[in-house]
Amino acid sequence: MENNWKEISGKLVKEFKFKDFKEALIFINKVGDQAESINHHPKIINVYNSVIVELWTHDKDAITDLDYALSGLIDEIRL
Repeated sequence: MENNWKEISGKLVKEFKFKDFKEALIFINKVGDQAESINHHPKIINVYNSVIVELWTHDKDAITDLDYALSGLIDEIRL
């Protein structure tokens, strides 16, 4: 899969693949830490070793600077 965020239906979307479920969970928890640090929370979909993250600002129903900021923080996560 391409390593870029895609704009789909007014959301920033990216899929991350991991070795197994345990690595996916570690990543999800780190995403949660980053989200809490800027008080902006993504939609996270997990199926086994795949994690899909969707970002948009709910009260604006649009992609905002906060979404771009969080996408950058998520891209910096290392396991």
